[in-house]
Formats: sequence, structure tokens, C-alpha cells
Amino acid sequence: MASGPKDETIRMNSSTRGPSLLRFAAPQNFYPLAGRLAPWFAAIAVVLTLAGLWLAFFVAPTDATQGNVYRVIFIHVPAAWMSMFIYLVMAFWSAVGLVMNTRLSFVMSQALAPTGAMFCFVALWTGALWGRPTWGAYWVWDARLTSQLLLLFLYFGFIALTRAIEDPRRADRAGAIIALVGAVNVPVIYFSVKWWNTLHQGASVSLTKAPSMAATMFAGMLVLAFASWAYTLAVTLWRVRPMILERERHTEWVGAVLDREGGRT
Repeated sequence: MASGPKDETIRMNSSTRGPSLLRFAAPQNFYPLAGRLAPWFAAIAVVLTLAGLWLAFFVAPTDATQGNVYRVIFIHVPAAWMSMFIYLVMAFWSAVGLVMNTRLSFVMSQALAPTGAMFCFVALWTGALWGRPTWGAYWVWDARLTSQLLLLFLYFGFIALTRAIEDPRRADRAGAIIALVGAVNVPVIYFSVKWWNTLHQGASVSLTKAPSMAATMFAGMLVLAFASWAYTLAVTLWRVRPMILERERHTEWVGAVLDREGGRT
């Protein structure tokens, strides 16, 4: 049977839609989605943070060796985990952007960087607070600590470079190279306590064996880790929205959004 103009229009519309999730790769589709999801992740982060802090400071028992000073691990460990995880996610989005030339991928990578840097700083800071009573020093040039400090410098370098280059395309590619090259440091951080004789203790949580801590300690740490994850999603989604508007400011859909939200004078 011969197809008419109506059938041809239907085929064209269906082909432009593509898979349901892939349509959010377009900035104009992702922008409203980010606005809807961010408050939900923020609410989840608040609930999980309160629950995790309650477990950490009121339910978890006092450590027989370290006393109450060990409770800093409930902040230190999730922050360290997130600092490494976020950098790997940045590297992933950078790779997607380079391979598929998607603008949103680079924007997501850059929106994640400040939060990753914050978690990295918190991990170093709380580690110093933990190290003073435990090791007798706030800082030592230990393999784990040094590689974690290098991660913070990589975050700073990524942020500084992407903001210093005026041409967005050049900034995207330069930042992507730093993210991909710097990702090699993440397994170095994780395996440093196994590869070298370091002052930092070994991992208390492993994917291949049961955690070497009380169940309530592990539960509090895990809840705060999920809280950090939800916080990262909320903050990143809020941060990426103005970045999208800035990148797409010359498009018609951004003009319509600004008119609707009262952003145009």
C-alpha cells in the first residue's frame, strides 16, 4: 500500500523522538527534568543525613580502641568515597562528550566538579582531625593522603581550566582531557593501602568480604554515604540549569524559558 502524507508525518515524528530516555540528552528536555528532580533528591538527602547522624552519634557504640574520636569516620569515609566516585563520573561524562560530541555531557561534568572538590576537601580535613589523636600528626606524606591531595589539585585544575578558556568548545575538551587523565589517580587512592606500606589503615568496607565493624557503625556510614549521593544529585541538577541557559542563550527555547520565568527585562 502506498503511504500518504499523514503516514509520512507520523514516521518523521516518531523517528525524531527516539528512545524515551535518550530524548533527555537534549538540553531543552533535560532542563525542566532537572528542575523537577532536584527538590526530591534534596529532600532525600536531608532525611538520610538526619537518620545517618542519629545512627552515628547516638546509636553506634563507642570504639574499644579509639573511643569516641572514631566517629569522625561517619563523615570522613562517605566524603572520601564521593570524592573518588564523582571524579569517575566526571571522566565518564567527559568521555561521552568527546565521543558523541554532546554538549550536555560536558556541562554535567563541569557541574559535578565543585561538589567533588568539596567532598575531597572534607575528606582531607576530617582525616587530619582523625589523624592527630590516632597517629599523633595532622598530616604525613602517606601514599593514601598524598594521592587524595593530588585528587583535590586535579579538581582545582579542572575547574580553573574550564573557566579560564573563553571558547566553550576548547574549554570542554581541555577539561575532558584533565578528567580522563586524572581518573588514573582514583584506583591509586583506593589500592594505595594494599600496594604500599602506608600509615593509613586498610579498608574497613570491601565488596568481597563482610565489613570489619559493628553493624550499627556500618549502617550509619552507609546511610550517610547515600545522603551524600542524594545531595550530589540535587546540587548538580540545580547547578546545571543556569549553565544550560548560559550555553543555549541564543536559542529560541531559552528565550521562551526566560520570558516564562520573568528572566528577561
